[in-house]
Amino acid sequence: MSELYDILVETPPTKVILLALDQGLWDCERSLNELAALCEANHMEAVASVTQKRQTPETGIVLGSGKLEEAAAAAAELGAECAVFDGELTGSQIRNISTALGGMEVIDRTMLILEIFRSRAVTNEGKLQTELALLRYRLPRLQGMGESLSRQGGGGGGGGGARRGAGETKLELDRRHVHARIDALAEKLAEMEKRRGESRKARAKTGMPVVSLVGYTNVGKSSLMNALCGPSVAEADMLFATLDPTSRKLVLPSGMAVLLVDTVGFVSRLPHNLVEAFKSTLEEAAWSDVIVRVADAGDDQREEQLAVTDEVLDGLDCADIPRLTVYNKCDKPNALNFDPDILLTSAKTGYGLDALLKKLDELLSDRVHTIRVLLPYDKLGLAAPMRERGSVQVEEYREDGLYLEGIVKTEDLHCFEGYLV
Repeated sequence: MSELYDILVETPPTKVILLALDQGLWDCERSLNELAALCEANHMEAVASVTQKRQTPETGIVLGSGKLEEAAAAAAELGAECAVFDGELTGSQIRNISTALGGMEVIDRTMLILEIFRSRAVTNEGKLQTELALLRYRLPRLQGMGESLSRQGGGGGGGGGARRGAGETKLELDRRHVHARIDALAEKLAEMEKRRGESRKARAKTGMPVVSLVGYTNVGKSSLMNALCGPSVAEADMLFATLDPTSRKLVLPSGMAVLLVDTVGFVSRLPHNLVEAFKSTLEEAAWSDVIVRVADAGDDQREEQLAVTDEVLDGLDCADIPRLTVYNKCDKPNALNFDPDILLTSAKTGYGLDALLKKLDELLSDRVHTIRVLLPYDKLGLAAPMRERGSVQVEEYREDGLYLEGIVKTEDLHCFEGYLV
């Protein structure tokens, strides 16, 4: 009964209207479709879109006044409460567009993505990174808010100069507060990054190879991890369903154990300051032995999305790390046929997972060796590298010592010299 009640009283999504300036720099229709999906991920419903083709933005309002009148009329007719612009806006542009739309709230693409990140972050580091990115984005836009702050600070009576002064005082206070908070967050995150670096070094000492799943948001990376390692990672059919990186142990067919890492997803035109804020998270890929680029087999924009993925990876010094491309969701009705040499997977049906694991084994084959050893009973401590960083497949206590068959890392092979059989 309570579940039904929760469904009935669930707050309906906020209706929004999308605005875009098409300067021919990218596929505007595709970008608007993505913006609508981002709105959905933030519990918003895009009820209309208004696009204008022009080479240069209109001064102060980006779109022409006629287009904004059209947008205001559509918003009034459809009950839209907010306008979302497909791009970045300055503080004064936000204020001017809002005025042209009759005082309607206006946000831009970056604000929307930041809000999604803010609401989805789970770990303390993720929350701090999101807040830092949000504050850094808002800081230069406070300048455009001076007039509204003046009206808030003026109160009753007095001349215009007094009201203006009050507003400027509040604006300056806001700036100082934001600067102080940014400094505090940056310091905390620097400490966390130092600890993360120490954790990476400790992880590297274990010798366990790291395989990172990277790709566009909503291509099924979390679903793929759950299909390979067993369910435990949250998954949903929406953009940015998961943000914080998750690591799980995965045993390959050879018996080699690897650490599988699910990283934050990418999106086209991902704001630079957001990439910087989440760089420590994205850098998980830079510490990998293999990077698995995951794409949606049923998305006709998959190659462009892979290009976005590569663009971000190239900025993280990942050029020398082997990359493996996997086309996931091949069970979708609109998935196209691919060359048989291309890896097709379905986290939903399990198709292609064995082939993926086999390919990972091949890519990491130079990291391991299968050996047979007979260790004297006074040398049993030498078994540790096989037990901790490899895999024991056969273990027998014999009269003359401990017999082991299993997999060891290449760098541990010297530990067993003289005891190989």
